[in-house]
Amino acid sequence: MSTTEAAPETAPVEGAIRNPANAAHFMVIQPAGRRARIYIGDILVADSRDAVRVIEIGRKVYEPRLYFPPAALTARLEKLEKTTHCPLKGDAEYYALDGCEVGWAYRALDFAAALDGLHSFWGDDMRIVEGD
Repeated sequence: MSTTEAAPETAPVEGAIRNPANAAHFMVIQPAGRRARIYIGDILVADSRDAVRVIEIGRKVYEPRLYFPPAALTARLEKLEKTTHCPLKGDAEYYALDGCEVGWAYRALDFAAALDGLHSFWGDDMRIVEGD
């Protein structure tokens, strides 16, 4: 883009929470709308009707993620020393199951407070089951 061109405007997206420093980096948080469960291998680690789905767009469109309230956790997770920071969501704390890192929870920034304390998961062994 030349110095005379204006930066492109970001498209309005209903319910979007935007990174204050970069409006093109945003997320939409929606109720999952049904029972959601996460298994790591054969172990049920989260089960809730109150999970939310996060759709995030930044440098790319990220894989949608389910986030669960702490009360939904059904397995004992170990808090790791690892932390990271996201300018959109806040500080992430990471968790392990049987010594393997499996997920994270955010200490969310004020404008992303809907994610505060919620847990999400990843891994090759993760299985998502939605619906009863």
